[in-house]
Amino acid sequence: MARRLAELTYEEVAEMLAAGPAVAIVPVGSVEPHGPHLPLDTDTSISLTCAMRAADRLEAETVRAVVAPSVPYGVTDYASGFAGAIGVPATALTPMLHAIARSLLATGFAHVCFVNNHLEPAHDAAVRAALEGLPAGAGSVACPLTRRWGRTLSDEFKRGDCHAGRYETSLVLAAGGHVRESFGALPTLGLSLSEAIRAGKTTFAEIGMERAYTGAPREATREEGEALYEKLVTMVVTEIREALLLS
Repeated sequence: MARRLAELTYEEVAEMLAAGPAVAIVPVGSVEPHGPHLPLDTDTSISLTCAMRAADRLEAETVRAVVAPSVPYGVTDYASGFAGAIGVPATALTPMLHAIARSLLATGFAHVCFVNNHLEPAHDAAVRAALEGLPAGAGSVACPLTRRWGRTLSDEFKRGDCHAGRYETSLVLAAGGHVRESFGALPTLGLSLSEAIRAGKTTFAEIGMERAYTGAPREATREEGEALYEKLVTMVVTEIREALLLS
């Protein structure tokens, strides 16, 4: 199993870093509603699962990696008005993530990767801005919002009707998360977030997501989630490997 930084002692961290270059993977997510069937920490849980599996794959490929504690709060403007939407502004998130990266690098890690699965555009921009000012190759962001990785994922994801739909519900099932049994009875909603955002909509309510979900959660399966994680883990590993070539 991948090593979690928070579970190590300081001596174990020092020993690991003394043995050669190591990568720190930081899961980033949000606290926001994901329909009536998924927990508020869905995005963070997906990022953590991606990070743990990516660290395992990197270790198998002789790249030493640990998973740092998750950053569970993000920019959640679209979920405003729903109970449980607890967000922070980009002006708070970016400097905090930048400081975390700086601290990990100062401790001795060769590279820091932020794994982000909260797909609100302002949040993604805030995470990417945290890399500004870091040395070349010292930081990366792995997020499926980029066309390079998004096109490898499911049709629902590509359409944009994937918030707490089949895509995310499958990922939570595969991660062993607490999915409420009600997901099997939820009607399909063909509301595309990406199209709504381009049209100027600014909240789930404006989009018509009355229960904070869209897509087809009742079609979700653990098997599809496992297949999606394979692609997301490839995204994380590739972003890290390509960044390391620049350092």
